[in-house]
Amino acid sequence: MGIDPGTIVMGFGIIECLDNEVALIKYGALNTPSRSPIGERLSFLFGNLQAIITKYQPEVVAVEQPFIAKNVKSAFAIGRAQAIAILAAAEGKLPCFEYTPAEIKQKVANYGASSKEQIQQMVMLQLGLKEIPEPSDAADALAVALCHIQAMQLEKLLNR
Repeated sequence: MGIDPGTIVMGFGIIECLDNEVALIKYGALNTPSRSPIGERLSFLFGNLQAIITKYQPEVVAVEQPFIAKNVKSAFAIGRAQAIAILAAAEGKLPCFEYTPAEIKQKVANYGASSKEQIQQMVMLQLGLKEIPEPSDAADALAVALCHIQAMQLEKLLNR
């Protein structure tokens, strides 16, 4: 399960990998009322992530780390959502992995400075979809999940 954290919109994507074949299970986004207090939004996100984990029983959770550029306030908000995702994984007794935006771009598109559009195209192609998943937060979450699969496959090769 991949998660694109956000306190207003949190994307999630669940994929399955068997014998190097990747299949889409479910994707979507959790939308919170943007004007509601942060505590209510975080509680909403946590409860819904727990429900998704319970329903789909992923084996692992991968979360995108916040990108800290010029907007520190935004990075802190994303960090709160990231913590909620990590907590939901821990409550579900699932291992949780974190990846930077550059790592995700490198693993999914083989280029660490890929554009958001390039990543979305690669998600569509790698999952054999006819359209780019919407909303973009869900496509980003699927990219996180694909990144984790690539990282684990590389680790297996290196351990041989």
